[in-house]
Amino acid sequence: MTANEKAARKKKINHAITIIVLIILFLLFIAPFILVVINVFKVKADINTNPLALIGAHGFTWQNFPEAMKKMDFWNVFKNSAIITTCATILTILVSAMASFVIVRNGKWKACSILFALMIASMVIPFQVLMVPLVSVYGGIFKILNSRLTLILMHTGFSVSMATFMFHGAINTNIPLELEEAALIDGCTRWQTFWKIVFPLLKPTIATVAIIDAMAFWNDYLLPSLVLGEKNLYTIPIATQAFYGTYSTDIGLVMAALLLAMLPILILYLFLQKYIVAGVTSGAVKG
Repeated sequence: MTANEKAARKKKINHAITIIVLIILFLLFIAPFILVVINVFKVKADINTNPLALIGAHGFTWQNFPEAMKKMDFWNVFKNSAIITTCATILTILVSAMASFVIVRNGKWKACSILFALMIASMVIPFQVLMVPLVSVYGGIFKILNSRLTLILMHTGFSVSMATFMFHGAINTNIPLELEEAALIDGCTRWQTFWKIVFPLLKPTIATVAIIDAMAFWNDYLLPSLVLGEKNLYTIPIATQAFYGTYSTDIGLVMAALLLAMLPILILYLFLQKYIVAGVTSGAVKG
């Protein structure tokens, strides 16, 4: 066997090992989701006795879905989650895109450099540090809790630093200054230049920020549980607590609620997936 054949054989073996390892990791990662899918169509007794069976002893049932939707007031909590997630995501994208544009194109200003440095530094502060003061100030002093608007603004405030960091890299490396100069020569104002030239070129980063923040807002439990105390304002993660009892939990209803909560984000990801990789790598290498 020649050296080239040995090298080719070694390369094939390494490739096969890599594929096997990736398949194992994939199965381990997706196993909880598969368990949810196969158990959501069983009655509680079948889930408790044999959760790994594809079909329970009592057969296939859809009953968990209508019961879960009724118990958690699904359409109301879905509406709350959709309003909060959509508004907070749009606000985050708009504010961070405009802020990063100003910071990048006015990099010589010390105020911009200091502001950007503070935003980056704020990303390392854990939310738990701010949790108690947040509730004390906004609930005890300003009395503005139990409001969707308050939660939307809080979500936007906590996520705008990371989004600004991502937009900063994309604008700094992927959008030539010559395009903006040409637009200004043609009579565009700075405002028009941003919306007509810069913002449309940020589609990959916008899609990435949208999916990351939408997932975070949609699945967040801690902040909404602190801000929203009234039942009619509950989001889906808070509403799922209705299925957890002190002495018993109906696992079938919990899994139905979790699956209903997953679907909107999965659909959003399927629509935006082609932009995700481009958005993540945007700003990493100068084009």
